[in-house]
Amino acid sequence: MELKNLLSTVEDGVAVITVNRPHALNALNTELLSELESLLQQLDEDGSVKAVILTGAGEKAFVAGGDVKEMATMNSHEAHRFMLMGQRVLLSIEKMKKPVIAAVNGYALGGGLELALACDFIYASTTAKLGLPEVTLGVIPGFGGTQNLTRVIGKNKANELIFTGKIIGAEKACAWGIVNEIYAPEELLARAKEVGAAIAKVGPLGVAYAKDAIANGLNMVKEDGLRYEASLLGILYSTGDQKEGMAAFKEKRRARFTGS
Repeated sequence: MELKNLLSTVEDGVAVITVNRPHALNALNTELLSELESLLQQLDEDGSVKAVILTGAGEKAFVAGGDVKEMATMNSHEAHRFMLMGQRVLLSIEKMKKPVIAAVNGYALGGGLELALACDFIYASTTAKLGLPEVTLGVIPGFGGTQNLTRVIGKNKANELIFTGKIIGAEKACAWGIVNEIYAPEELLARAKEVGAAIAKVGPLGVAYAKDAIANGLNMVKEDGLRYEASLLGILYSTGDQKEGMAAFKEKRRARFTGS
């Protein structure tokens, strides 16, 4: 697959996807979303990949939003179809078996923040700026922002950000629970890689099932979520990774997980 708008590398089980349209502040257009969808599927099926990091090229932007130049020419039907495409791609991140870390290195606005919110957690540089300013263009977030941001920070804070379209810095985003940690720009990607490498060392099936339990449990009443959690744990007891992990613990050695 030829990548015109993305860069992709894999090292020690950690894949790094870089959105590579710095001339457009890495804005999301149809071609980029199509490439991202295909690449995510490829990485999810690659057994050597244990974790994925998503970041942006250049120093200014993670992803500055949807490509307004493309979007401004759309009619109602085309805009609706574009939003459904974006939602589908972002949902594929949430449904991946591998954890996805957003390394937000600059502007994460509109579709950029929505992209980051689809990841499992977010690290940001001190220079990051985050927001959903769609109302300043006379529209609303369309890649899941009204749903995902509300689930992360609650209705009142999400209302404030979305209704005003204001942009906040990394410190406030961290205080509000959007961002996990903040790092200097030159340290951001290295820190994300360290965490990705730590994930790559543990049981991949355990991580995948934990991601499944958390994501699906959020949509269940607690009792159903607990039952779902227990059922997934029971399934893991039929895997080689469970047997290897517990044998390694008893033998005081590092486990050699195979994902089976």
